[in-house]
Amino acid sequence: MVKKKAAAGKACSMLKTLANEDRLMILCQLVEGEKNVSELEQLLGIRQPTLSQQLSVLREEELVSTKRVGKYIYYKLASREVVQIIGTLFALYCQDENALIVQQKNSSSAGLADTDSNQPDLEKQD
Repeated sequence: MVKKKAAAGKACSMLKTLANEDRLMILCQLVEGEKNVSELEQLLGIRQPTLSQQLSVLREEELVSTKRVGKYIYYKLASREVVQIIGTLFALYCQDENALIVQQKNSSSAGLADTDSNQPDLEKQD
């Protein structure tokens, strides 16, 4: 029961983070692949200070991971769990017929951060 409660707490925390329109839009862009701040700013029309603030929240909540390439920092979805959730929301609400293909491609992508060891095994929990 303790493990289920911990998993529920983790899910609630993620859902609270997703309950912000800017953060959700950022994650929906990242379901299509990694992007830097300039790319996200252009795609979303969110000003840089707001974008940086929301990306910081997403990093703190471990929904995105980063890598530096030269002077740019690239953001990507941090785990298969996040890819599945955002891919599903993207498919349901963005009305993109290719969204499920993108979700499946990203779910099997080797470019995801390796966080599977930190994910709860819901099938084995009591």
